[in-house]
Amino acid sequence: MPADPLSQTFAALASPVRRAILARLADGEATVNQIAEPFDLTLPAVSKHLKVLEQAGLISRSREAQSRPCRLEPAQLDTASEWIDREPRRAPRARGRGARTASSGRR
Repeated sequence: MPADPLSQTFAALASPVRRAILARLADGEATVNQIAEPFDLTLPAVSKHLKVLEQAGLISRSREAQSRPCRLEPAQLDTASEWIDREPRRAPRARGRGARTASSGRR
């Protein structure tokens, strides 16, 4: 897994399963069993996905009696969203072979 937090976030978001887990947690905290219900995955597989999300700072897990509910941590998603909003405007335009020209729109 990449070391910097933004790269960890995007790496975690690359999986459709992890994006679905985040969407579920946007509705409120849930246990691993509740999160696993809609997936055709083993509990250990779901736990691995949760670990990646936790390491990326996208979720947190607490200990309540015998369960460990997971909850969404939106701050890291906000950081990624801010980067997306800002960076494409700052990226240099592609130049050279195969690049479109700004004035004609042709290659």
